[in-house]
Amino acid sequence: MSIHPLLSCGIFTRLREVSQDTSILAFLAYLKEEKRFSPLTLKAYAFNLLELEIFIKKSFGNYVQGHQVVWKDLPSLVLRSYLSSLFSRLKARSLARRVGSLRSFYNYLSRQGLVDQNIAREIPYPKTPQDLPRYLEIEEAAYLLDKPLEESFEAKRDRAMWELFYSSGLRASELVALTFSQVDLKEALLRVKGKGSKERLVPIGTKAVEAIKDYLTFRSQVPIQPGYENFIFLGKRGRRIHASVLARQLKKDLVQAGLAAKVTPHGLRHSFATHLLQSGADLRGIQELLGHASLSTTQRYTHISLDKLKSAYDKAHPRAKSE
Repeated sequence: MSIHPLLSCGIFTRLREVSQDTSILAFLAYLKEEKRFSPLTLKAYAFNLLELEIFIKKSFGNYVQGHQVVWKDLPSLVLRSYLSSLFSRLKARSLARRVGSLRSFYNYLSRQGLVDQNIAREIPYPKTPQDLPRYLEIEEAAYLLDKPLEESFEAKRDRAMWELFYSSGLRASELVALTFSQVDLKEALLRVKGKGSKERLVPIGTKAVEAIKDYLTFRSQVPIQPGYENFIFLGKRGRRIHASVLARQLKKDLVQAGLAAKVTPHGLRHSFATHLLQSGADLRGIQELLGHASLSTTQRYTHISLDKLKSAYDKAHPRAKSE
């Protein structure tokens, strides 16, 4: 099986099969070339649509000609059957991502004139719990970032990454993609390329600047592979560090610091936003720092517990308490 030439970036890496449906391949190429989706997002779309393609070929083969699904003739019943087959083993949030992939794909098919009717539009999103990511309290962040450190490449790298997450509120995908051309340590600024290739300027805290400089003195210990020279954060084999490594390393460091190992790298980003809000930072400013297109997204991420909100209200409002 050969991968579509526009998808040679490894979208199907680690998937057991590769889509041979030209409509799916063209859609993924569109997401990559025109929408500039990240490799991780592209792989998620590829997995979801490959899963759908396999389901159709196994269960509704009468809508397949050769290797191609006849999307134009496919009824909404097939899409609903596909989602129903996943219901017992997937959580609502995972199902919602499948629905999102279907809707985006069918929007593309409709714009290209490849279907007469957008049947995915009829499929509702499942209700998902609005769980907030776990975050560290200010004291817990200090335990993590001030714990004694080994004089090693890995320890220095990890400390620099945690400081940068907490200092600048980066996404994991943004941190692992950081290059030297994006970082100005003298001015303590990052030029971050976020979702949809949108750029934003983000300040770096003094502690993070110091941690990065400290790490860079150890970075030369790793034999850097060709093509990875400009990436700041490297794995032990000299390639750009993978996002999956971040969670594993953070869990280890949290345990060593005597903290619950349930905070993810995204939780450090959430800690950044929450602590700024607790300290009185403007919500719009936090939105800009996080790179959120919508303020409602920022409001969800910058959650403060009801107890803290009540406490702040009691202290600040002139008529909160009786005389």
